[in-house]
Amino acid sequence: MRKAAAHRREDHVAVAVVDLSPGEEVEVAVLEGGAPLRVQVLEPIPLGHKVALKDIAEGEVVREYGEPIGRATRSIRRGAHVHTHNLRSLRWDFGGGR
Repeated sequence: MRKAAAHRREDHVAVAVVDLSPGEEVEVAVLEGGAPLRVQVLEPIPLGHKVALKDIAEGEVVREYGEPIGRATRSIRRGAHVHTHNLRSLRWDFGGGR
């Protein structure tokens, strides 16, 4: 069973379709097609929240749906929970500040 979904291969995050637990190796469906991705979960990630598919540097623009959705406010490790504690919406980002 695929427990997370990404829209595009270049996305930085996938959305959990069930609650994810630390240590789980999760198969990620890629909606544009092709083989699933895999990621090991580092921390609890609730249904509907995002999991990082790659290491993301502080200040890096994060992509979902193939589009920029926010800026990392701290470094995020592959498999970590991505949410408001480490991601700021680009809607409120005026030039890269926090």
